[in-house]
Amino acid sequence: MNYPVNRQMDPRTGTWNTTIEVPREGTAPLLAKVLGITSFGFLVTAAGVATSPAWATLPGFIAVLGLIFAINFARRANPAVALGLFYLLTYFMGWEIGPLIHRYMQTVGPAIVFQAAATTGLGMACMGIVAYLFNINYRRLTGIASAALLGVLLLGIVSIFFHFLQPNTYSWLILGVFTLLTIGDFARIRAGGDGRSAVSLSLSIYLDAINIFLAVLQLLGGGRRRN
Repeated sequence: MNYPVNRQMDPRTGTWNTTIEVPREGTAPLLAKVLGITSFGFLVTAAGVATSPAWATLPGFIAVLGLIFAINFARRANPAVALGLFYLLTYFMGWEIGPLIHRYMQTVGPAIVFQAAATTGLGMACMGIVAYLFNINYRRLTGIASAALLGVLLLGIVSIFFHFLQPNTYSWLILGVFTLLTIGDFARIRAGGDGRSAVSLSLSIYLDAINIFLAVLQLLGGGRRRN
């Protein structure tokens, strides 16, 4: 199937940007598949959180990091293996964030955790709608957001030693960056996936949502934990 291709000159660089216009109904099956994979992944993460021991954060982080590389290696060679690795990653993500969530539930209460999860879900839905209503250059947006994420991470590392960045300020920065990344990822799906597999797209959306959830959780419950 052939889709119309738009070419526009970027006056800043003098280069041509190419955008392939894929009808929304043409990307609906891909979006449904990505959302299905991601939703089940969150259920697996909940199981990981429920079974995570107090010492699970570091092992979970190492496992998640290794599985990201494994998924990227396997996604083209064997999509079924990549899907299995993705669900394994979502379980160990539950281990990574489980001890933190348990502390919030003990010190602030489970209502804050559920409120953060509901806020994240509603926000993700709104960002998906924005991406599908407007013609967004996802490559440019993702490039800007990725550069901003690198800057925020560097600020966070420096702040560990000089203590100039408050936790809530850092959470707002993370929330802003991953909001842009999420819109870019949904816009990529709207454009047909840019040649990426459903598992790869699901991994991006999943990691966006996890980081947004943790930022929202800090903003909703961080102050109460200190009181």
